[in-house]
Amino acid sequence: MSTESSAGTISVEIHYFAAAAEAAGRTEERLDVAEGTTLAALREQLAGRGLAMAKVIGVSSYLVGALSTPPDSLTPLADGVRVDVLPPFAGG
Repeated sequence: MSTESSAGTISVEIHYFAAAAEAAGRTEERLDVAEGTTLAALREQLAGRGLAMAKVIGVSSYLVGALSTPPDSLTPLADGVRVDVLPPFAGG
């Protein structure tokens, strides 16, 4: 069963951790984006939400569907995919 919200859009489940959650003001959200949206385009959209968000988006790592994905990936996101935004963590 598809979670497609309407023709030409897909739904992406975004999970924010640590500083990303603080900047976003939430730990998760579901976002409708255009079909064919890439992680690079999603990052641009999220970074447009303000300076704090832009800073954390710029330094974060990403998991797309539980797979480490380069931030500049041009592979289209799948409908219903989970995207984890992982800012740098202190410690080792």
